[in-house]
Amino acid sequence: MSLTARLRSHFEASIQAKRDTLAAALPALERASALLAQRLKAGNKVLACGNGGSAADSQHFAAELTGRFERERPGLAGIALTTDTSALTAIANDYSYDAVFAKQVQALGRPGDVLLAISTSGNSGSVLKAMDAAHALGMTVLALTGRDGGKMARALAGADVELRAASNVTARIQEVHILLLHCLCDAIDELLFPRTQP
Repeated sequence: MSLTARLRSHFEASIQAKRDTLAAALPALERASALLAQRLKAGNKVLACGNGGSAADSQHFAAELTGRFERERPGLAGIALTTDTSALTAIANDYSYDAVFAKQVQALGRPGDVLLAISTSGNSGSVLKAMDAAHALGMTVLALTGRDGGKMARALAGADVELRAASNVTARIQEVHILLLHCLCDAIDELLFPRTQP
């Protein structure tokens, strides 16, 4: 395969993964949008977590909430649980790595808050423990997964929502996840701060 064909194949695979996810996940994306907007309007917050590229996505989403996405509006309560190196390393050292997000959820989470739990495999131990901690506090979980949803899909309860990227390839899943997060940001802005019509 030529380099040109190889590069083109990445674009085509990404486009297909997004089309497949749109076909499968649009109703869940609408539910997730309404959930986040309702909870943020009520004064609740979103705690976000994930590992590796999913950690970066957690931070990206929290930044879009506290700063802005594409329109001027008041900041919204979003916290990435992936950024405090002292907390992360202390918890990992004193307990285990699987506890790094759960302990923070126990300290910061409140009933009505939302945990944004991101894992391309759906099997990340630290994210699963965070989901358990969130459920114990009466929080709702918004899970971004891929492949078959993994253990996270089976751990969902009540009003939880799963947004599953329709791919088995990590890079494609991550590309879909960032699109889903941008859709959520746009929907939150539109639901909470609608543009005035001329």
